[in-house]
Amino acid sequence: MLYLTRKVEFAASHYYHNPELSPEENRRLFGKCNNPNGHGHNYVLEVTVKGEVDPRSGFVVDLKRLKEIMNREVLDAMDHRFLNKEVPEFATRVPTTENLAIAIWQRLAPTLTNAKLHRVRVYENHDLFADFYGEE
Repeated sequence: MLYLTRKVEFAASHYYHNPELSPEENRRLFGKCNNPNGHGHNYVLEVTVKGEVDPRSGFVVDLKRLKEIMNREVLDAMDHRFLNKEVPEFATRVPTTENLAIAIWQRLAPTLTNAKLHRVRVYENHDLFADFYGEE
């Protein structure tokens, strides 16, 4: 089994707000991150796939194809976007780093054919990250 990781960067804004909570509860739980005008982050995304090396091609996955998938499913949808308002997954889900990793997994996993998605790692401002390995 071989593991390959591809890394990309993107910028997005968001705010933390749970529509099931009152405005007071949201402010208490999320503090300044509950500002409806949002705030931005520079994210680093690492996507790790796993699989066997194809004896004909020498690839686990064609990295050009993986880049195209990541661009289409993640960067085109999330780069320079207000996550709460422009990305459907976050219309009702709080766009935390953890939920961002899960949403990216859910976007990428069905698109891979030869290799299997192993890990999605999202760094927020290069100092906090969330790893998501899917559901075992």
